[in-house]
Amino acid sequence: MPTEPPHEPAPDFVPFATAALDFHRAINMPVAPVAASRVELDSLHAHLVALYGLLDAHAARTTPVAAAEGDRLRACRTRLWQAAEHLHAAFHAAPQPGTGRLPTREACRAQLPEGAPELTVCQRHLATTARVRRDHTPADLRDPFTGLTRH
Repeated sequence: MPTEPPHEPAPDFVPFATAALDFHRAINMPVAPVAASRVELDSLHAHLVALYGLLDAHAARTTPVAAAEGDRLRACRTRLWQAAEHLHAAFHAAPQPGTGRLPTREACRAQLPEGAPELTVCQRHLATTARVRRDHTPADLRDPFTGLTRH
C-alpha cells in the first residue's frame, strides 16, 4: 500500500503550551491552601477539552497504521474525558462568584446551568459530549482506570 511522503509539519506548539502551563503553575499557584476559582476550573476544562481533541485526531490517524499505539491513544483520550467530567463537576461545586457561597446540595444534584458566564463551561462540555458519545461506549466512559487493564 503506497503512502504519500510525509509533509513538513508546522512548528510544534505543544511544547510551548506545556511550558505555559508550567509557568502558570509557578507564578499563579498560591502556597497557602486555597480552593481553585471557577475561572481557573473553566480554563482547565477548556484546556482538557482541547487536549482531548488533539488526542482524538492523533488516535484517528494512528490506529489504521499502528493498532497498538492507536489503542493506547484512544485509552488516553477516554481518561482525558473522564478528567474533563470531573472538572465540570468541580466547577459547579466551587463557590459562587461574588458571594463566595457554596452551592446547595440540591443545586449540585440538579446539575442545572447557572446562566452566563457560567453557562460557557456547560456549552463546551455538552458540545464535546455529543462527540464523545459517538466515539465511546458507556462501558468505556465509566470504566475506572486501575492500571491492571490492557492499557
